[in-house]
Amino acid sequence: METTTTENGGGGTSGSKDYKKPTAAALKGAIQLGIGYAVGNLISKPDRDVLMQDFYMVESVFLPSEGSNMTPAHHFPDFRLKTYAPLAFRYFRELFGIKADDYLYSICNEPLIELSNPGASSSWFYLTSDDEFIIKTVQHKEAEFLQKLLPGYYMNLNQNPRTLLPKFYGLYCIQCAGVNIRLVVMNNVLPRALQMHYKYDLKGSTYKRHASCKERAKFSPTFKDLDFQEMLEGLHFDGDTYSALMKTLQRDCRVLESFKIMDYSLLLGVHVQDKKCLDRGARADSKRLNGQRVLYSTALESIQGDGDGKVAEPVADDDTMGGIPAKHKDEKLLIFLGIIDILQSYRFIKKVEHSWKALVHDGDTVSVHRPGFYADRFLKFMGGTVFKNIRPLRGASSKRKRSSIHAMRSASQEVLSPQKEEKKDERNAQSMESLGGQLMSSSKHPDLVLLPKCLNQAVSSSFSTLEKIKKDLEEHLEEHLENSDNHCDSSANVALDDTVPSPHTQGSPDSTQCLLVKTCGRR
Repeated sequence: METTTTENGGGGTSGSKDYKKPTAAALKGAIQLGIGYAVGNLISKPDRDVLMQDFYMVESVFLPSEGSNMTPAHHFPDFRLKTYAPLAFRYFRELFGIKADDYLYSICNEPLIELSNPGASSSWFYLTSDDEFIIKTVQHKEAEFLQKLLPGYYMNLNQNPRTLLPKFYGLYCIQCAGVNIRLVVMNNVLPRALQMHYKYDLKGSTYKRHASCKERAKFSPTFKDLDFQEMLEGLHFDGDTYSALMKTLQRDCRVLESFKIMDYSLLLGVHVQDKKCLDRGARADSKRLNGQRVLYSTALESIQGDGDGKVAEPVADDDTMGGIPAKHKDEKLLIFLGIIDILQSYRFIKKVEHSWKALVHDGDTVSVHRPGFYADRFLKFMGGTVFKNIRPLRGASSKRKRSSIHAMRSASQEVLSPQKEEKKDERNAQSMESLGGQLMSSSKHPDLVLLPKCLNQAVSSSFSTLEKIKKDLEEHLEEHLENSDNHCDSSANVALDDTVPSPHTQGSPDSTQCLLVKTCGRR
């Protein structure tokens, strides 16, 4: 027998009284019975839009062990159930595709599984038998903060249901034997059917971020930031996955910063595929787990997709359980992750904690910090130390190609630079393309433009005709040389002489090119 003081809630009175502390089995039974009653009672209420007052509504009911007109009889101690924002949480469950029947089946069908607490808090964790939901006990301040957070949480989920933030499905309080137990129902980040070879609780902080000796002695310990740096060299993802993951983390951190939330963690589970440690006892359940009634509940779904509310059909023999593929050296991994412990706001007590720790240690390394700095440090640690981008080989090949092309262009420019006097001929050759001539470039001489064979033959056959025309013009011009009025014709004779090839250069490609270009220009 122990004496406890009860809170005044739901019409009860406060005071001191001797109570017998409920057993763990009785507490789990009261949790299942209370949630089952609250959800079942909500089914009769019609669907409607969520209003602002719905976020602050609290429903209270007393469930005696002998039962009443509204409540069933049970074998547990009498208790009172408070349900916070029932209509708002119903909307959240519907948003993630959770039907009321499935929700009740997951929580109430089989006994809850009690989990060890990986963190420093005194919270208790319960897991549903189908691996879908986590039930966590929270403190009074955390429950109060979550209720104040609901309107902003509602807006964020409407804009982006794919998130690594916790997905809250219900908030309850059970008053039993003088004990107030506040519960929040969330998504399960780490599936039980796959063994997590490594588990980490990461904050991006380095102050006292080593797992304790007691934690390391556990069968499945949860390590921290400094342990990660000592044990792993970073988890490598392909470019698209890395980009999607970091974009999701950045968006979530900015949301938390806007709510002045800090001291959150990234819960990271690493499964090494090569070790093939799928729990044989859980394989039968894993086929049902692969169905994933809850939308966006897996790590891969949370960072990818177009947010259209549709989830891909599961593969029957898929043992990935929605993990994100990654690599560490030569090992193939599956990564499971989610942001946890977001109900810590930068209140006065946290400001005092940061100031006190900063006096004895570097203030930028402690976990408690102002939200903006905390988010930036968190993202820098995740994007640079924990997660790394695998540079695609195709990109490297393209770089080599670009550099080789650049080198070829430089070489071509070096060949062309001492031959500035031939630029005029190159421009004339380019003008031939606009006239319909198909030019072929020589691989050995990139600055030399050759004419097609058909044009070469045509020019060669016209040489004799041009010679005859030249002679006739010379005879005609000689008759008028003495007249000063025909001085321009004499200049034309000189210009024409420049265009007619001499007999010893008729076979030269350069002379043929100049002849054809200038002749076409006059036409």
